[in-house]
Amino acid sequence: MSLVAERTERTRPLTHPLRPEFLRGFAPMAGAAVLLTLAVALAVPAESWQGGWKETRAHVHTAAQLLGVPMALAAGCWQGGRERRRRTTELMATAVRGSLARFLASALPVALWTAVGHLVAAALALLATWYCATGDSPYLLVPLVDTVVVGCAALAGAVVGRMLPWRPAAPSLAVAAYVTLGVLAYGSAGALGHLSPIAHDSGHKVPVWWQPLATATWMGGLALAAVLAHAARRRATAALPLAAAIAAGALLVQTGDGLVRTNPVARHQVCDTSTTPQICVNARHEKLLPQITEALSGLTGRLEGVQNLPLRFEDRPGRSRADEVQLPMLTPFGSNVVRGRLADPERYAWEAGMMLIGRAWCDRTDPVVGRTDRAVEHYLAPSPAEAHFDEIDAKGDKARRVEFKAQQQARARLLAMSEEERRSWLSEYFATADECDPSGVPTL
Repeated sequence: MSLVAERTERTRPLTHPLRPEFLRGFAPMAGAAVLLTLAVALAVPAESWQGGWKETRAHVHTAAQLLGVPMALAAGCWQGGRERRRRTTELMATAVRGSLARFLASALPVALWTAVGHLVAAALALLATWYCATGDSPYLLVPLVDTVVVGCAALAGAVVGRMLPWRPAAPSLAVAAYVTLGVLAYGSAGALGHLSPIAHDSGHKVPVWWQPLATATWMGGLALAAVLAHAARRRATAALPLAAAIAAGALLVQTGDGLVRTNPVARHQVCDTSTTPQICVNARHEKLLPQITEALSGLTGRLEGVQNLPLRFEDRPGRSRADEVQLPMLTPFGSNVVRGRLADPERYAWEAGMMLIGRAWCDRTDPVVGRTDRAVEHYLAPSPAEAHFDEIDAKGDKARRVEFKAQQQARARLLAMSEEERRSWLSEYFATADECDPSGVPTL
């Protein structure tokens, strides 16, 4: 009987002592909670980032830091207080393993699972953008660094949980982290705001390539220093990661606004030169060019052969040049562009037509000139709501009905012209399209 038991014991596969911690208990649930929270936070405004790599990176990064880091801190803090809640602190102190090994056996599974939860959420967001990306390329370094930061936050939380004998410590730590990160990133923290792991990028700005690495060193160094100072046999070893964290933090503060730069891709445009005016889109959205060209095909077809037009529609940061006009805005996503598609091509064409008429900035416009502008607008690309307002004007009071009749007559005069006559008239009209003085504007 003893031989059978001995053979059974020999053939039984060896199990790593950390396996139960990784596969069961609190750690997997913490990772699932981080994944679910980030997935919900990203899914609700998905139309505002899906389709743009920069927008995807910014939303995933912000969610990771404002939600993932506080949750990881809370999860680590709760795990760190486990021995005290079970009243096994004195028993664990008699174990053969050193204090650092015991700490890592408890905290490392939570750190890895929360990091994996973030990594899966980030991967899902990147996949959601990949199939409808409008151009540019993914920013993989930032989500990878965020994963490291989330894991380090769990380790730091475990240290707090061991040192602070208070049951509400975990949620309190999460709330404090959320407020602190928010104030550093969006409050009036001055130069210290650059210590926030939330990247300070907006518009066409992106972080410099080393900013995520410096932030990971800053956050990870503090977490590792806390772990070593609490659990290492030689606590002086905490000085090395602490020095690295201080150096990285000093670099972030001193660099200041230099932590972001203009996206190199955003400086370039991709153009369709076969139309009048030419149509150029920012290189970040080059895959939208065929859709935009198709949406504006009616407008550009009616302008073929017309003189005194801007050379092109442009889509670059900053003001348009003298011979260019701004293309209707493509960003922020969720309005004109949703999941890599133009949401309303008809409305987009109308907005482009309105860009060609600069009198919208005049303080006052002559009624006859305004009527002429609206007739040209109707001919090039009418507003999707034009029929609705025409119906209201046709049923309005006497003054509105008279103005509506005059507007209909102006439209009819423009449409009644021959092709050559209309091109000549439009050429004369666009020569004065941005003038507020009505004396030189041809009218209908």
